[in-house]
Amino acid sequence: MATVHLRIGDLVWGKLGRYPPWPGKVVSPPKDLKKPRGKKCHFVKFFGTEDHAWIKVEQLKPYHPHKEEMIKINKGKRFQQAVDAVEDFLKKKEKQGGKEQPVQDDPHFHHFLLSQTEKVRGKDTRSTSIQAADSTAINGSITPTDKRIGFLGLGLMGSGIVSNLLKMGHVVTVWNRTVEKVPQDIQHVRKYDTEFTPCDLFIQEGARLGRTPAEVVSMCDITFSCVSDPKAARDLVLGPSGVLQGIRPGKCYVEMSTVDPETITELSQVISSRGGRFLEAPVAGSQQVSNEGMLVILAAGDRTVYEDCSSCFQAMGKTSFFLGEVGNAARMMLILNMVQGSFMATIAEGLTLAQATGQSQHTFLDILSQGQMASTFVDQKCQNILQGNFKPDYYLKHIQKDLRLAISMGDTANHPTPMAAAANEVYKRAKALDQSDNDMSAVYRAYIH
Repeated sequence: MATVHLRIGDLVWGKLGRYPPWPGKVVSPPKDLKKPRGKKCHFVKFFGTEDHAWIKVEQLKPYHPHKEEMIKINKGKRFQQAVDAVEDFLKKKEKQGGKEQPVQDDPHFHHFLLSQTEKVRGKDTRSTSIQAADSTAINGSITPTDKRIGFLGLGLMGSGIVSNLLKMGHVVTVWNRTVEKVPQDIQHVRKYDTEFTPCDLFIQEGARLGRTPAEVVSMCDITFSCVSDPKAARDLVLGPSGVLQGIRPGKCYVEMSTVDPETITELSQVISSRGGRFLEAPVAGSQQVSNEGMLVILAAGDRTVYEDCSSCFQAMGKTSFFLGEVGNAARMMLILNMVQGSFMATIAEGLTLAQATGQSQHTFLDILSQGQMASTFVDQKCQNILQGNFKPDYYLKHIQKDLRLAISMGDTANHPTPMAAAANEVYKRAKALDQSDNDMSAVYRAYIH
């Protein structure tokens, strides 16, 4: 494909992450904003929003030649409003004889920059966020921290996180509890021998190997952990050759596992008792989102650790939020996963009810994808169900664990969770049908057996 040469002022279609192509204009970035390192990209202002971002050249297309094509494949209300904004811009430009106002005079641009500055200065009392260069907010290039990074747990989520840390130039030491083979899709992407373990894979990519969790912590300044459940998280810290044995004053420990508030509080206390600095940072996303470096990170605890992790969070996610004291991130994560798990069970129920009443499941999905509930999540999960593809992107056993923990949290707060409780029973049935290690969408099978 021929290279398209763009310049300041050109109208384009820009694709950002997993979002559909969106109309925008190539503009000059602020003087103190550097291009992301190693990327050929342009700074784009998107129409219909206040978003600006660096977009890779391969994700940009000229506006006019591709206008009809894009309008056919994107039908959302916000998208149409963005297209209308482009047309209004062109009409105004034509009336002005082809001249346009300087980007610096755009009040929306100044409003956006001000809002980001206020977040960095801590004026947003609700939460503070760090957003990556490939997210919907502006940011400079990711300069990797000079701190030594450790990572414990190379499962579905951890593997993608470590890969992105290495890609962005971080020095990483890894450890994994089991020596199971590399997940199939990671083998395919990197073309490694099937006998390679997760640790072998990342050593090939430049990581170092730690023999035990204690050794990793003792070798590193900041150690991340991402394991399956509260028991695994406790064992990793408190068990033989565990994290606690390697903690020294000033060492940082970041727990990324989705666990209950009680567990995260206990871990924070034992780490702090040894002089360590603690941050919880569970992530919202899936294996695919982790591989793409588009996770949403929810952090709470030691604010200085959060700031020290800035380049790591930018490498692994599209945005991160600081939510205050330890336990808040665990609570928020469980609420989010409770909603997602309940929604997935409802979608499966709808698909099977459509089939039971003689309706086309494909038509149901087509209608759903054109309505207000349309989303990448719905489309991917439904397509996988209809294809009988339940390869894990987020384990069913893990979403059921999250539902169970959320229900328990509701009990503690004396708050009813009847919808989550009903969904939890369906997932338990799916587990009884041997679906634990399949994707959460395999809850569908609980309705057909």
